[in-house]
Amino acid sequence: MPARPSEPTIASLRDASGDGAPLTQYWSFYWAVAAAQLARWLPHRPGRVLDLSGGDGRTALQAAAAGHRVLEVADPMLAGPRDHHPDDRVAAPPAGRATPPRLGRPGRPTPPPGSVRQVVADSGTLTFLASGSMDAVIAEHRVLSRHLATETTVAEIARVLRPGGRVLLSVDSLTLGMALLAEQNCWAHLSDVPAAEVVLVPWPDGAITRCFWADQLRELLTEAGLEVEWIRPRTALSPSTVEHVLTRSPDALARLVRTELAAPPGDESLGIHLLASAVRSV
Repeated sequence: MPARPSEPTIASLRDASGDGAPLTQYWSFYWAVAAAQLARWLPHRPGRVLDLSGGDGRTALQAAAAGHRVLEVADPMLAGPRDHHPDDRVAAPPAGRATPPRLGRPGRPTPPPGSVRQVVADSGTLTFLASGSMDAVIAEHRVLSRHLATETTVAEIARVLRPGGRVLLSVDSLTLGMALLAEQNCWAHLSDVPAAEVVLVPWPDGAITRCFWADQLRELLTEAGLEVEWIRPRTALSPSTVEHVLTRSPDALARLVRTELAAPPGDESLGIHLLASAVRSV
C-alpha cells in the first residue's frame, strides 16, 4: 500500500485571480464543514465507534467528546502528513522532521478521559475485531481511496458493524482524479476514464489513490451488504464563492457552514471529495 499522498495544486482550486495564492479561506471552511457533518451524523446514543480515518486523532476525539467509546486504528502503512488537502504541495517530511503546519484546521475537542483507545493495525483487514461488534464506523480523510482494494476494506467494515450500524466515509471523486490526470498531461489515461470500472490515479510523488463516481461508490457499498443513505460532495459551495464571501466578511464562516449543511441534494459528481453514509441491513 503506498504512503499517504502529498496532494499537488489543482488549477481549479486556486485563487481566481490567477496569482497562484492558496485558497486559505476555503480550506478553513472545508474543515469546519467536515466537523459539522460528523457532529450531525454521529449517533445520539453513546456506543462503540471504530475510527479508521488515519490515526491523526481528530475524528476520534470528536466522537469521544460526543460520548462514544472510540477505538482508533493507526495504520503504519498509511503513515504520512496529516490532514492533506488538494492545495498542499508539501511532501512527506524526512524522518525526524516535523510535519509542516496545515491551513485552517479547527481546534480539537476535549473528550472525556479514557474514551479513546488506539491500536496499531492494518485498517484494511479488521481481523482483530469480532463480527457485529461496532455501532458505527468512521472512515474519513479519504482512507478508502488510499486502500486500493476498497472492496475488501468495505466488506470488513460491513462485517464488524452490528445490524443497523452505520458508516460515514469519504473518498476522492473522479472530478479530482481527472483534474490530476489533466494537470500531469496524462491524456491517454484520461481518455480511458469513462469506460473504466476502477480508476487509479497517480500522484506526482509516486503514490496512487482510487477515485469514484457516485454511482460506483453506491454499487460498492451495496454489494458489501450496506444500504446507502446518501452520497454528496463534501462541499456544494464553490471555492471561489467561499473565498469571495469570507474575504469580504471574515465573520461569515458559521453562516456559510449552516448554508452548506442546509443545501438540498444536488449533483453528486461535483466536488473533489465524496461523502457517504450507509447502514448495515438488518
